[in-house]
Amino acid sequence: MVGSAIRDPLDRLFLQRRTASRRLFPDSWDLVGGHLEAGESILQALSREIHEETGWTLSGIVANLGVMNYTGDDGIARREIDFLVDVEGDLNRPMLEAGMHEQPRWVGREDALRLLRPEHPGEALVRQIVELAFDAIDEERRRDTGTP
Repeated sequence: MVGSAIRDPLDRLFLQRRTASRRLFPDSWDLVGGHLEAGESILQALSREIHEETGWTLSGIVANLGVMNYTGDDGIARREIDFLVDVEGDLNRPMLEAGMHEQPRWVGREDALRLLRPEHPGEALVRQIVELAFDAIDEERRRDTGTP
C-alpha cells in the first residue's frame, strides 16, 4: 500500500473522511492512498491514487515518511509506505471518489491532531503519519532558512 500526506502552499495537509459505508475504518479521517495494482511501481501507485481520490496530479515527493505496519479493523495485517507530497490542480476543489470519501479539508498541525482521535484504530495510524509529515515540513523550513 501507498499513502500520501498532501501539502498545500501554506504547509497544511489534506484530510478526507472515509464514508460510514466503507469496510475498512468506516467514518474515520484519512489521507490519500491505497493498494498497488499488478505491475505498478510505488511511484505509479502513488500518482494514480492521488488522481483517483482527488483529481490532482502528483508534482513532487518532498519526503519519504517511512513504512507503517498495521492491522486493519478487519484483522488483516498491512504494510504501507507513506510520503509527503506536493500536487498540482485546483486545491480548493478536490474531486472525491463518490461513496468513498467526504468532508475534504486542509489542516494545520493543531487542527489535524485535534481531529484525529488517538483511540480510533484507523485515525491513530493517520495521526502518526501526519505528525511525521509536519516534522518533515518543519525540517525543510529549517534547511531553507538555515535555522538549527
